[in-house]
Amino acid sequence: MRPLGVAVLVVLLFLGVLIQLAAGDQVGAEQLLKQIAALLGVGVPSQDELALVKRVVDGDTIVVEIGGKEYRVRYIGVDAPESTTRQECFGREATRFNRTLVEGQTVRLERDVSETDRYGRLLRYVYLSNGEMVNEVIIREGYALARSFPPDVKYQDRFREAEREAKQKRRGLWRSCPNPGSVLWLPRWG
Repeated sequence: MRPLGVAVLVVLLFLGVLIQLAAGDQVGAEQLLKQIAALLGVGVPSQDELALVKRVVDGDTIVVEIGGKEYRVRYIGVDAPESTTRQECFGREATRFNRTLVEGQTVRLERDVSETDRYGRLLRYVYLSNGEMVNEVIIREGYALARSFPPDVKYQDRFREAEREAKQKRRGLWRSCPNPGSVLWLPRWG
């Protein structure tokens, strides 16, 4: 983007911040400020870069190190069962699978449209050194569902196809959980 275009966009986003603050929407204002920071290259990594996975939080969230700084990364298009705030069917297995897939690995991060989610986590597609996309692998192997959250929908068709394959072949949660496609996950007790 040209410098003038960036300046205009920053001014518009800043006006949005003022409107959000006047409306009492602190979270919305913070999101816009993060977008401004991203445009100016302050405090957030660039669109496509390498990162070291320091630890796995759960089936769809990791902590990475970029340039000596740690960031939480949420996989775009992936909804894995919970294993941190509550225990959902196949949550522990999803976390374990994610850990074996990426922990300690150097991965490539690809941004879509949004920089962060409402919790401040970077939103990214994550790639292994062999070129495989982690987001797609987790869905295809049945450790998570494909979920689209516009405007970050670049690979949603790929993810839906991966989910169809996992469901058809009864992989992972499609074999083990009573109702994996429902809005509410059923907890696994014990």
